[in-house]
Amino acid sequence: MDTSDTSGQLEEALERLHSSGPERLGRLTNHAPMVVEALAAHGRAGAVHRWLDLYRGKLEDFPTPVAPVTDDNWPSALGDPRRAADWIGYFSRALAEHPWHDVLARWWPRLLPGIYGGATHPVIRVGHAVRALEAAPNPPRLAELAHGLGYWAARHHPVSGIAPLPGDRSAARSLDATPAIEAAEGGFPARLAALRRLPVWADDVTDPDTARERLTELVRAATHRYATHGHGEHTMLVHAATAPNAVLRTLGSLPREMWAPSLRAAWTASAAVTAMYAPAQPTAYTPPARLTAEEVLERALAHGDEHVIKLTDTALDVGDEQALASALRSVELSTPLS
Repeated sequence: MDTSDTSGQLEEALERLHSSGPERLGRLTNHAPMVVEALAAHGRAGAVHRWLDLYRGKLEDFPTPVAPVTDDNWPSALGDPRRAADWIGYFSRALAEHPWHDVLARWWPRLLPGIYGGATHPVIRVGHAVRALEAAPNPPRLAELAHGLGYWAARHHPVSGIAPLPGDRSAARSLDATPAIEAAEGGFPARLAALRRLPVWADDVTDPDTARERLTELVRAATHRYATHGHGEHTMLVHAATAPNAVLRTLGSLPREMWAPSLRAAWTASAAVTAMYAPAQPTAYTPPARLTAEEVLERALAHGDEHVIKLTDTALDVGDEQALASALRSVELSTPLS
């Protein structure tokens, strides 16, 4: 993985995208910043602008500000999607005045309870931004972190009242034990409101290194599971893997005392998506061919769908044959970008 791309094409793409808002039609996420970062991270920076040309019809102009968010009034603006521009402005100022690790550490515990907001896309965008910054900090990548954090703050959405169910030591078996919601219809907000029960998993972990190990296990389990369960909802079930992977990518940039709480938040997000879009039955899946990681990435890029590319990005992080099979399954299930 070429995380240190120095071609400048990622920076050009981010600058091009920062005139666009984080959503379109008031609810659908702008995936382009995440996809271009993933392509650059895997040595495909040369494809970034070609892909953006295909995606540009899904971009909307940057939203109109309402009123500045400040250190004093931010609680009243938290979770208000109308304030996305105000929040992005707030984080742009904060990142100009303070080291980005400090801003992230200050805001991560404030934002983490709202990980469900925006169908988990904001935390995923932050995870991509952090990976880019750790590879090569520069102004466009800092601006992308401001956009990601601002989007998360605007879409911040905590969930409470979820009854705990017995889980398992294994992340995979705990995901298998996650019951489907009873009202399995409607969009993400309606399904999230119907969420009542989730298994407890890894809730006794306090050691930071153990938290990282368990989070790695969760990402692997959720990625593997897509191959046999992705047909439940081929787009939304991607996030059961990509949301915890975004948290995993961010751990090394956070104080260690935040790692265990991050594990718990990532589990509830992954399990919630699993419950909200569970198929009636799993389906056995055999990939059409045994392909290398490079070949799988090429197929995802040729397909072009934003969720296919992002799941492939996570599958490449996991790196085993079953993860690559999940990426190929997403290619088969999804409609190509054209």
